[in-house]
Parts: sequence; C-alpha cells; structure tokens
Amino acid sequence: MNKVIGLTGGIASGKSTVVDFLRSQGYPIIDADQVVRELQAPGGPLYQAIMQEFGGTYFDEKGLLNRRKLGDLVFSDDEARAKLADLQNHIIRQEIYDRRKALLSKDKSGKALFMDIPLLIEQGYDGFDEIWLVAVPEEVQIERIMARDKMTEAEAKARIRAQMPLLEKKKYATRIIDSSGKISETNEKIRELLKTIEIEKRK
Repeated sequence: MNKVIGLTGGIASGKSTVVDFLRSQGYPIIDADQVVRELQAPGGPLYQAIMQEFGGTYFDEKGLLNRRKLGDLVFSDDEARAKLADLQNHIIRQEIYDRRKALLSKDKSGKALFMDIPLLIEQGYDGFDEIWLVAVPEEVQIERIMARDKMTEAEAKARIRAQMPLLEKKKYATRIIDSSGKISETNEKIRELLKTIEIEKRK
C-alpha cells in the first residue's frame, strides 16, 4: 500500500527543490500550486469565483489572472487573504483529494505519494501517514525572497509575517528537512529520508 506523505513549508523555504528531487526519483506528486493554476485558468471554477469576488482589477488585458497583483493584495490585507482562502478552500480541497484517490487507485508501484500543499497545516488537510516540513532560518527566507522576487527587506518580511511561522509548523511535522545549505546537501537529506521510509515499510 502506498504511503501518503504531506509536504509543506514556508515561502522561500526550498520546497520546490525538494519536489524537483522527488520527481527525479520517480515519486508521484500532487502539486497544489499547479492544481490552483489549472483551476484559475480562464473558464475554470476558481477563475470565475475570483472574478466575481475581487473584480477585473486583478486580471490583465488578456483576461489572465495577475497572480502577483492578487498576491500583493492578500499579503497586505488580512481580510482579503481570509476571503480568498475561504473562496478557494472547498474547490481546491475537493480537486486535490480527487486526484489523490485517482493516483492511489492506479499506482501499484508501492512508492510513497507526496502531496505538496503550502497551506497543509493552516487549512487542516488530513489523511497523511507523515508530514514532511521544509524549513530554513528566517534570515535565509528573507535573502531568498529579496533575490528571487526583487523585493525590499520590508516586503520580504511582510510576506513571511503573513504566514504561519515555520517554528510553529514544526510542531505538526513528522520529519523536518533543513534546506538552507547547497541543493546537493538537501538532496542527500531527502535520499536518506526515502531510505528510512522504505526500511520502515518492510518491517
């Protein structure tokens, strides 16, 4: 039977690096961000819901959702962030669980299924055998956000403050991956964890 592992982290914690490595090793992954992008595509259920709730201001001239502009709003406005979360929660949750059911029914490899969900803890997702948290010190988060998104230190800190602190998330994690080092070092940590769960499965 496939083990189901929830994978989460914080902004700029290095979760994408972990996902890339897991994919390279052939592990099936449900990517919540990708699911959201598909649901937010023109005509999709989230696209229509966001248009109705927030209006055309957050869409470009081609009718595509301006994710950066909407992100700036929800990271600076608690009410807007809560409104968007409520709006998206049911639609996204149903789609993610439907995909999990489909993958588990057809994948007979016995490999663990990873569900990459940024708000896994905050929104109470369940049904996991384990939860893996990708975490780094806050100063590393700030440096990465500033470099990646061309933001000021104040903007980077605002993004971090808008999320549940990684220290708090650690209380819910089965295993913690520190990705503050080189990518090769992070990959080696993941490789060791994968070996561990394979050994535990055979017991």
